Amino acid sequence: MYISRIEIENYRNFKNKPISLNDGINVIIGHNNAGKTNLIKALALVLDSNGKKRLDIHDFNKSISIEELKSAPPKIRIGVTIKQSDNEDLNSDDLVTVANWLTKLEEPYEALLTYEFHLPEKETEKYVAALSNATDIDKAWRIIQQDFLRLYIYKIWGGNTVNQTTADSDSLQKFDFQFLDAIRDVERDMLSGRNTLLKDVLDFFMDYDIKSDPKRKEEEKIDELKLKKQNFSATADLLLSNLSQRMQLGKEQILSYARDTGASFNKAKPNFEGSISDVELFSALKLIVEYETGIKIPATHNGLGYNNLIFMSLLLSKMQVNSDGGYLGSNAKVFPILAIEEPEAHLHPAMQYQFLKFLIKNKKEKKVRQIFVTTHSTHITSSVSLDEMICLHNEIGETSVGYPGKVFKDNEKSKKYVQRFLDATKSDMLFAQKVILVEGIAEQLLLPIMARYLGVSFEENHIAVINVGGRYFAHFLELFNLNNPYAIHKKIACITDRDPERKKKIKGASYSKCYPYEYGMQEDVYDYKRNPSFELNPRQGHSNISIFTQDEKEGKTFEYDLILRNPSLEMLVTDSMKNQDEIKRLMRLFTTDVEIAEYEQLLRESDENERIKKSINLNTSWSKDQKAKALIASRYLNSVGKGENALELAYVLTDNLYKSGTADYQEFKVPNYIKEAITWIIQ
Repeated sequence: MYISRIEIENYRNFKNKPISLNDGINVIIGHNNAGKTNLIKALALVLDSNGKKRLDIHDFNKSISIEELKSAPPKIRIGVTIKQSDNEDLNSDDLVTVANWLTKLEEPYEALLTYEFHLPEKETEKYVAALSNATDIDKAWRIIQQDFLRLYIYKIWGGNTVNQTTADSDSLQKFDFQFLDAIRDVERDMLSGRNTLLKDVLDFFMDYDIKSDPKRKEEEKIDELKLKKQNFSATADLLLSNLSQRMQLGKEQILSYARDTGASFNKAKPNFEGSISDVELFSALKLIVEYETGIKIPATHNGLGYNNLIFMSLLLSKMQVNSDGGYLGSNAKVFPILAIEEPEAHLHPAMQYQFLKFLIKNKKEKKVRQIFVTTHSTHITSSVSLDEMICLHNEIGETSVGYPGKVFKDNEKSKKYVQRFLDATKSDMLFAQKVILVEGIAEQLLLPIMARYLGVSFEENHIAVINVGGRYFAHFLELFNLNNPYAIHKKIACITDRDPERKKKIKGASYSKCYPYEYGMQEDVYDYKRNPSFELNPRQGHSNISIFTQDEKEGKTFEYDLILRNPSLEMLVTDSMKNQDEIKRLMRLFTTDVEIAEYEQLLRESDENERIKKSINLNTSWSKDQKAKALIASRYLNSVGKGENALELAYVLTDNLYKSGTADYQEFKVPNYIKEAITWIIQ
């Protein structure tokens, strides 16, 4: 069996949200305050027998209206659906554990546990009367906190809630829910044999060669273990006898004080006596780390991350202890669940990956039945499958849930592409509140800087810029297409190039890039087309997705448009570019009122420059200003090397920003389509 679904109602940031869960590993991701920890704590309220069950006023979802509060007392409800696993043995303890909670008898069976925190019905009349005078929402919550919260009770129902059948505690105890929060004191919990965790683990694994030997009969194991304990006790008695002999004279001195104080009243006198068992001797053990060189150091001297790994391994060992029926009999747990909050808090990337492999191995070996990991780590998300991810997103207090693996139900090709693509840097699209998808490195590097020229901080708006490495938006937009019920709810802007192309109208011809001023000029000779990416997701069909590109008439690429908006800004001519002097002369010429022929005279001789001059003159519909800007932009585009130029532009544009307000500052205009995209994404 496994927990297949949780429905959270009025608990913290969850108003009323059902969430589907996986049989195995569940990696819960999302930005800060998306509700990852709250989801785990909601599970704990139902399944953690040792956890706190009473809640306080701040555990209620506060998006409820004052009218709703006045009409009825608020209630928190958390329903957990337990479902039959594939290939589950119906003769196992699983079905017996949930038999009284079944809501679906046919296979796969389903059972339901429901936690409720509510005001008893007999108090409702008083509640409604007290709330009738509340004039605002804050006052209403204060009345509830001061006068009624102490009267609230909690119940865990088993089966259909209509029947109001309390789940029996014996069956609930069969769930072993272990939660490791991000802030934990592992030294306190594990490093000494006095601690329960280490003591229980040592007790279980002592004489494990006997306990785990399949060739020995159970009676033989019991007899052999009993003999070992007797031998240990005999040896321990000799040690204590030796200790007593060494204390003989000193003991007489100590007891003399007892006689003098009257502690030996009525012929009774204090003495020293005792025995020690193997289990009691565990308190003398301390966890150490031994290196191959022979050096031994206490675990207290380790780094926190290393000790966390040791602690988790001990905890999984303890869960193995708890579920061993041969050791604990009818007290053994049936369903071990491990929930870990932000393992990356103490682990560097390589250890995060190793840790995840460790968890998967323990799941396969059935030492733990279901695993929940909340994370901000792109290293963890890049190491698990899309099917194992659950994405939480919170926008203005409303929590939504996305399932990356399920959105590709009918598109296996895109699913495989996205799975390969989501490495440790690109999976940031799953964590950011808003995302801008771009085609290349130049846009990725320069968009955050251009946003600063517009007075916008991507960091403050939690916006991630993701380079998809070409025109591959369609694969990723599947993740965010809200027409799909499993999509991730967040705002996505795509920035793509127009990239006009043409091909000759002859057999076997193929399309090649052309300039905007060439487009449609010789329709008797060429066929024309533009990049179709901007038609993928029309704005009217997707409230959360919008695609931005250059002007339909004058646009070509990012670098080309950069110069169309800044045709005389020599700062944009970087050190790595070719033809620097030529481009700067063209830019200076733009500040004067001259004919296009004078621009053409500055162009060095080459086949491409001849093409530019011929095409510019062939176009009779463009103005002189349009042609001049297009000519400079063409020469600029043909002179840049994408990656290095982008880095240099990032440097000079950032440096220029620091000069803002001084005489050295140079005005830079952000391309229109970039400006539109940034304005839209922050709305």
